[in-house]
Amino acid sequence: MAQSSIEWTEMTWNPTTGCTKISTGCKFCYAEIMSKRLKAMGIEKYRDAFKVRTHDDQLNIPYTWKSSKVVFVNSMSDLFHKDIPLSFIKRVFEVMNDNPNHVFQVLTKRAERLFEVQGELKWTHNIWMGVSVENENVVERISYLRKTKARVKFLSCEPLIGPLPKMNLKKIDWVIVGGESGHRPRPMNPDWVLDIQEQCRLAETRFFFKQWGGRNKKAAGRLLNGRTYDEMPEIELQQSV
Repeated sequence: MAQSSIEWTEMTWNPTTGCTKISTGCKFCYAEIMSKRLKAMGIEKYRDAFKVRTHDDQLNIPYTWKSSKVVFVNSMSDLFHKDIPLSFIKRVFEVMNDNPNHVFQVLTKRAERLFEVQGELKWTHNIWMGVSVENENVVERISYLRKTKARVKFLSCEPLIGPLPKMNLKKIDWVIVGGESGHRPRPMNPDWVLDIQEQCRLAETRFFFKQWGGRNKKAAGRLLNGRTYDEMPEIELQQSV
């Protein structure tokens, strides 16, 4: 568990760690870089660096939170990676089911496996499901997401490395857009951002602009059209039983 600097969440929870690259959006993976740093620091959880691992000892953590949280699940992994057993995915979902006073934001690039197993999972109101869509080559992920039973469905278009014209945003509640950051970031064309923003307006889908990115993302900021866009789905929480 850790407080997060990610603009669209409050904290992160990582019951799994590690991943493998699956598409061009993975090229400069932040989680991979961080895993190597944490291993070098001697953090036991990351002793295997970026190899896929499950962590049973992390499953109890959400039960200890005293106040309601908005939580990004697996910022350092992908819950639907092929090497994560369905039995463990179910255990993660059971934890989220048991804690309706928190919002859990799950994001995957493996939309096909998500669709394959989603019928075996319990989708309580507090689980937001998203897929990463970095360019036109992976827009089919949206179709898989749309078929899930998640109450809130969202897209993370970050790093946005190509245009995404004419997306089908039916049943998509939220779109996050952001440019790539780091030492060798691939540029994001402002016209791509404005086009997605207009698509969201027409579809009545909430739009969140996270950052322009670049080598100095703080300097580049997150203003679009001279203002910030922080739209999010409505948070509906219940008390835990």
